[in-house]
Amino acid sequence: MAADELVVVILAAGKGTRMKSDLPKVLHKVRGRPMLDYALEKSENIGAARIVAVVGYQSEKVIPLVEGRAEYALQQPQLGTGHAMMCAAPKFESFGGDLLLLYGDVPALREATIRRLLETHKRDGNMATVLTAILEDPTGYGRIIRDSSNGLDRIVEHKDASDAELTVREINTGICCFRIPELLAVLKEISNDNAQGEYYITDAIGLMRGHGWPVGAVVAGDPRETEGINTEEQLARTERIMDEIGE
Repeated sequence: MAADELVVVILAAGKGTRMKSDLPKVLHKVRGRPMLDYALEKSENIGAARIVAVVGYQSEKVIPLVEGRAEYALQQPQLGTGHAMMCAAPKFESFGGDLLLLYGDVPALREATIRRLLETHKRDGNMATVLTAILEDPTGYGRIIRDSSNGLDRIVEHKDASDAELTVREINTGICCFRIPELLAVLKEISNDNAQGEYYITDAIGLMRGHGWPVGAVVAGDPRETEGINTEEQLARTERIMDEIGE
């Protein structure tokens, strides 16, 4: 496959327990459309050569939305974002270009922000570039730890963070871009030795740094566009945000 082709992987396997509904979370509607539809549309708009949706909970309900627009990979059980990428890997391992990781429950993400992330990734020659956000209250989010020159050093999950790291307000949105060959190289090194017992795709950043490969970060202009939806209240809030930011 051509080295400049872009693959998009959309994580859409979660149950969404806090939505208080049996419907898979990514099928809940935002502005009358399933929230997953927004990630699919933006992936199409940026010209992805291949789109892979990682499905899991009630996959038989999610797959009909995906078919004809993207391929799908099954993640069963769900053992974290790194595990989701491992499940999707057979769909993109023949590509030599870049991979963009999106989420099916972040419908407010602006296409312009996605393009800026991709442009920065290519311009700087990074092997990984993470979209970050600055929050007033970063509780629960993975923290962006920067080095002495203000470059990206690593990402620490909230439950694994030290007291000092918990004071950091720059957080990992989970949205990121990778060079595919280097991503495949570190995927096999990711372990589940953490508080959650899960495989985090964010560990790929530290592993790439360990190999001496360049990694970077792009701060979202408006942190609200990076918010995921986990509750009915957050769904209503996201609709208001989308009205305000014009997405």
